[in-house]
Amino acid sequence: MNIDTSERQQPWPQRSLLFVVIVLLAIAAVIVLATAPFATLIGPSAYALSGALHGMFAFLLMVVVTIGLYVAWSLFVGRLKAFSDLQLITVMATLAFLTIVFGNWVYIAYRANTPDSPRSYFLAKMPDVHKVFFEFKEYVALFTLPLSVAAAYIVWRYGKQILERDWTRTAVAILVALHFFYFVMAFGLGAAVTKLKAV
Repeated sequence: MNIDTSERQQPWPQRSLLFVVIVLLAIAAVIVLATAPFATLIGPSAYALSGALHGMFAFLLMVVVTIGLYVAWSLFVGRLKAFSDLQLITVMATLAFLTIVFGNWVYIAYRANTPDSPRSYFLAKMPDVHKVFFEFKEYVALFTLPLSVAAAYIVWRYGKQILERDWTRTAVAILVALHFFYFVMAFGLGAAVTKLKAV
């Protein structure tokens, strides 16, 4: 009896990659938690946990959006052959959502009507930091979510056909590039403001 093995499924390569990433994150977490007390790691503020989560999701989004920009460029020039690579855009949209949610949570402390809040501090000592840097950063960051959701919608709506249609390839590439641009601006300004006065 002959068994046709030509159609045998190959192991999913992303499973191996996912396993490696999970193991590396677990090792990093054990090392960090074993060498730094949790309260010291996130800080003494009442908003320390939300700030730590905001920073973590922003950092993960930085990694994912950088890879996404390369994938978008490959898609734009017609060199992307694997549709599965475009699923990264859904991860971008999810991380953008989580970063914004926790960022808005931290923003409550930033805008608190108390003399020691970052907003009060900047308005008293460096008003341009609040008016230009933070207000601009706050709204620029919000653009990342609709851009990545729109790109993810096009990917899921058209499926593998996206690889053959010029307009879908171009639209997704532009949306991802704009997401990268707005995110990097918000990331840099947010880090700068935090260094000047943390919540």
